Amino acid sequence: MATGRLTIDLDALAANWRALDALSGAHVQTAAVVKADAYGTGVAKAGRALAAAGARRFFVAVAEEGAALREALGPGPEISVFGGHMPGDTDMINDLGLVPMVNSVDQLTRQLEALPGHPFGIQLDSGMNRLGMEPAEWAAVRDIALAAQPRLIMSHLACSDEPEHDMNPRQLAAFHDMTQGLDVPLSLAATGGILMGPEYHFDLTRPGIGLFGGRPFAEAQRVVEIDLPVIQVRELATGESVGYGNAWVAERPTRIATVSGGYADGITRHLSNIGVMFFEDIPCPIVGRVSMDLIGVDVTHLGVEPAALNLLGPEQTVDDIADTTGTIGYEILTQLGHRYTRHHARGRM
Repeated sequence: MATGRLTIDLDALAANWRALDALSGAHVQTAAVVKADAYGTGVAKAGRALAAAGARRFFVAVAEEGAALREALGPGPEISVFGGHMPGDTDMINDLGLVPMVNSVDQLTRQLEALPGHPFGIQLDSGMNRLGMEPAEWAAVRDIALAAQPRLIMSHLACSDEPEHDMNPRQLAAFHDMTQGLDVPLSLAATGGILMGPEYHFDLTRPGIGLFGGRPFAEAQRVVEIDLPVIQVRELATGESVGYGNAWVAERPTRIATVSGGYADGITRHLSNIGVMFFEDIPCPIVGRVSMDLIGVDVTHLGVEPAALNLLGPEQTVDDIADTTGTIGYEILTQLGHRYTRHHARGRM
């Protein structure tokens, strides 16, 4: 097999949902955010595993993602769309029973005129300045919106991965101000908000990255593993180079394994000359540039010729790679390409 193997532990995914669900009270519903193809893991199987674990409400970014999830889950679970009701979405929202989280007066008007009586939610901007109605806008349409009986009113925290950040209590206070006295279910917390405690939980939480093993949920079980097959091993003399641009030059006799994988598979070029892969628990440095399909790895110190090397696994998480390359685990996960042989496992890897 010449392609990398991407293993997704569905039992670990379900266990992470149950653990995050247990952090809030019995009166708080725990949803599941599965946008971006379930953070790169495959929305159909991930969605079904989460539904089997107990999730009954799901969130996606856009209506098209909702269509793929509805096909996998069938008619039962509720699927909400963060992007709201965009032009051209009406038939999909109606036919598939999606719940748009309307973000503006224009979206609210579109929803109420095109789909009167159809379920919808509302997103408020409590300070992130990304999606949602700002306080003045919300005040102008509040009575009209409430008369249509929204399913949920939500906002989103900008700094919940930094629990001590003063933005968190500011947004909490703003959300309280905008929803004071309303008899509508409320939601503010994603993974980080869940971890900050009950005052952020309201009626529904929306874990995302924590389900898939990423920060800030430090107790998360590992969900994703990547193994890349070794295509060829070669001996280099001192002074020979590896890969494009002669970006790495051997300072001693070296054995280089060329593995099948590269930036076309979502393996960032920023790992060039600084990243590592693993053979069992032994780190093996990436040497030269990460190219589209191939990566050079120094295996001089191994006593065997490896058949494959591990990029993500017990020795290196998505957040470890993110730290190495100056990004976040979300980006590492969601950039995973489509060439991997995907294996959805049950039980610990």
